[in-house]
Amino acid sequence: MSKKSFILYILLAVIVFSALSVKSQETALSVSDALEKALTNNYGIIISKSDIDIASINNSWGTAGRYPTIGFSASSANSQELINNTTSNIISGGIGLNWTIFNGFRVNITKDKLEKLENLTKGRSAVVVESTIQDVVMDYYNILLQKERLDVLKKVMLLSKDRYDYELVRYEIGGSVTYNVLLAKNIYLNDKSLYLNQEVILRNTIRNFNFLLGEVSQQTWTFSEEFNSDTTEYILGDLIDKMLANNQTLQNQYANLLLQKNEIDLQRSSLYPQVSLSAGVDNSYSWINSETQDVYSEAFTPYGNVSLSYDLYSAGNRKRAINIAKINEEITQVETDEMKHSLTNQLFNEYDVYNLRKTLLNVANESLEAAEMNMQIADEKFKSGAINSFNYRDIQLSYLTSALNQLQSIYNLIYSNTTLTRLTGGFLDEPNP
Repeated sequence: MSKKSFILYILLAVIVFSALSVKSQETALSVSDALEKALTNNYGIIISKSDIDIASINNSWGTAGRYPTIGFSASSANSQELINNTTSNIISGGIGLNWTIFNGFRVNITKDKLEKLENLTKGRSAVVVESTIQDVVMDYYNILLQKERLDVLKKVMLLSKDRYDYELVRYEIGGSVTYNVLLAKNIYLNDKSLYLNQEVILRNTIRNFNFLLGEVSQQTWTFSEEFNSDTTEYILGDLIDKMLANNQTLQNQYANLLLQKNEIDLQRSSLYPQVSLSAGVDNSYSWINSETQDVYSEAFTPYGNVSLSYDLYSAGNRKRAINIAKINEEITQVETDEMKHSLTNQLFNEYDVYNLRKTLLNVANESLEAAEMNMQIADEKFKSGAINSFNYRDIQLSYLTSALNQLQSIYNLIYSNTTLTRLTGGFLDEPNP
């Protein structure tokens, strides 16, 4: 074996090994697998989980003010009187307890508010989860869409290449002219550029998908799902009932309304008197040193006090705060009604769009079927000379348009389906969304 052949074999082995290594890194990925990864690694979901943890920690009776506070204090005071040459040292310390026994049910109201805030935080996190689920599903099928588009463009490119090679052969045997060869070459190069551009689009789409999953940008997948859409028949009345009962954004608005009602009770608590308890013990030691005598004293003083306080007049501040809370509740109620109306309108629109896109998909399927048949016929006619290059290219472009439209119609229907599912709370309502 010559040295050149040996080097060639080594290079070939390296290329094959590299290809196998890249392929081994590819992992089969279904939609459910992608959702599982996103629910674990997505940055927005991780942050929303931390928000829930904070709200859960705050939701305690201690935060609400039910329990007393206990404090310790200590001090040392030292002084010297220069004329009489008297030195004094006082050390004091104490432990005190302060407890608000009653403040107009404010503790219970605050604890109820903290409970509602925790539920609202969970609801907001659920919205983040819903949004992530929809993004993952749509990005997954967008990748399948771009892969299918790549296959279509590759098919058209290979047809143009065959046509270019055919014209070259005809030119060599004198059956064609330079103009036809150059025309076929330009068409082939144009189709090739579209194909190469689509490869870049596909790679970028996968990188964006990896970011959504919290995976490294260079991770590659084998996408196991088929690129097709569900054509479920929906009943509008059922969709409306599900939306009003399960839509997470609407549920969060209900939680906001309850918080506003809670705020009214919280402001009303200021109309009641406040009863407080303070208890503890103080201990002090003092030394007075002078030229004539030394004095030492010690005091140990336990205490316990109950106090009642009530604002007889606050310049109308309490009443104004209650009225403002009531107005805010009315505003929140109007916003809730507006949200219901807006979501209902959106549901009607999406329902109509979904049914329209089902019809358009059927039309696109029929159009593609006719375009494929026309392509086969055109190829035979072109090679037999029954049609010219321009007619053949027009039919080729018609097929390309039909194929891309059919793929886009599938994706559009998937999008409408996921939108209806999110509007009706279906992502979180299902056991394994």
